[in-house]
Amino acid sequence: MAAFRPPHIPASEITPHGVYLSRRSLIGGAAGTLALAAAGEALGAPLTAKPTDYKVDEKLTPKKDVTTYNNFYEFGTDKSDPAANSGKFKPTPWTVEVGGLVAKPQKIAIEDIMKSFTVEERIYRMRCVEAWSMVIPWDGFPLSALLDRVEPLGNAKYVAFETVVRPEEMPGQSGFFQSINWPYVDGLRLDEARNPLTILATGLYGETLPNQNGAPLRLVVPWKYGFKGIKSIVKITLTEKQPPCTWNIIASNEYGFYANVNPKVDHPRWSQATERRIGDGGGLFGGSRKETLPFNGYGDQVASLYAGMDLTKNF
Repeated sequence: MAAFRPPHIPASEITPHGVYLSRRSLIGGAAGTLALAAAGEALGAPLTAKPTDYKVDEKLTPKKDVTTYNNFYEFGTDKSDPAANSGKFKPTPWTVEVGGLVAKPQKIAIEDIMKSFTVEERIYRMRCVEAWSMVIPWDGFPLSALLDRVEPLGNAKYVAFETVVRPEEMPGQSGFFQSINWPYVDGLRLDEARNPLTILATGLYGETLPNQNGAPLRLVVPWKYGFKGIKSIVKITLTEKQPPCTWNIIASNEYGFYANVNPKVDHPRWSQATERRIGDGGGLFGGSRKETLPFNGYGDQVASLYAGMDLTKNF
């Protein structure tokens, strides 16, 4: 199959929106209930999320932008496709299979996940490999908590993830020509997965995840490019060998396994030195330019994971 090139979205196609100025109140009592998201909207059940110190001193990206401008190729390749085409997707019932090199393999219903782990609010920067960025208030729990539950074996070195395949509900997976060999897969080293920054998100802006943002469960690794944040996860497998990753399979010269945000390592077709912040009201096309920070600004927490590695080769 020929290497697939992700579509370049001209900056002129991004519509600016007002800045989200007020923080929402967190509403309790419905953490275990998931609601479907209507196409183009983030309609979900409210979540109770524990406040944390994981935050950045930057303006939040408006919820409208977070839920209508994103990549989720299972629903189409345009930025607006996930919101427009995900209305028929059913995030319940849902089960996640966790296995491989673990002492206690399990199939866990999303309701059990929501009840078993403390949901926290994490305000993270999100940097897309396409050189645009957001600041998103995620609601989720540390991936390490789920890994502790299944007890990784001593020879486990990596964590592999797999997304759902439902072409009847995900139009991007149907049709004669498919640019991606479904399911979408990705992976982390075990120490990356256990880093306190790494979470499994169950919501954003105090509500359960809308379909277009990866309902009901997605990975968030804030120091890596956004394509590492696999969505609608159905399978997590611990393994001794480095797992395959969809974009690395499609174009290994452009998308590495690690995908750490690195302003000094350009994409073959564009610079990574700066980024366009979506929805902040600045700039000619609705997003001001910002300098990209190494590890997306999380170097103090994660740089030690890569000590001695050449990050221009291990990109």
